[in-house]
Amino acid sequence: PLTVFTEEEQLFRDSVAEFARDDITPRVRAMETAGKVDPELFKKYFEMGLMGIQVPEQYGGGDGSLMMATIAVEEISKVDAAAAIVVDVQNTLVEFPLLTYGNDEQKAKFLPMLTSSTIGAYALSEAGSGSDAFGLETRAVKRGDRWILNGRKLWITNGAEAGLFIVFATVDPAAGY
Repeated sequence: PLTVFTEEEQLFRDSVAEFARDDITPRVRAMETAGKVDPELFKKYFEMGLMGIQVPEQYGGGDGSLMMATIAVEEISKVDAAAAIVVDVQNTLVEFPLLTYGNDEQKAKFLPMLTSSTIGAYALSEAGSGSDAFGLETRAVKRGDRWILNGRKLWITNGAEAGLFIVFATVDPAAGY
């Protein structure tokens, strides 16, 4: 095999697979009928630590690896891909940018929320550019100590459930790609 899981990763995989089988599978038909993920699952995701897998412990996360986040998404996707997307977006598209580009104040303020109770959303796509991050029309302009956003987003992943949004915007369109 190309990848051999560590013992910790194997135990994590088994735990998430059991959760998906026991807690998600019985909800799939109702979620498909309703066209949305059962909000009770969100509470369980937070309780299990699935909403902050790579976040350092100091912010309430599991201090895990990208591989562990991938394992969680894969195991949940085996049962229901829509239910897995919430975990995927939280870990990779919301928390990762905060961990990578956020300052200490932003990390201290937002990561504990995201690992304990708040779902995050990823706002990239626009009508004119789709998901081409270099073709964004939404602008960010600094005024004093604040940023003013001007634009429109579509297809915001986790948008209906989110309490925090990562919004992508262009600061200097003249800079090009």
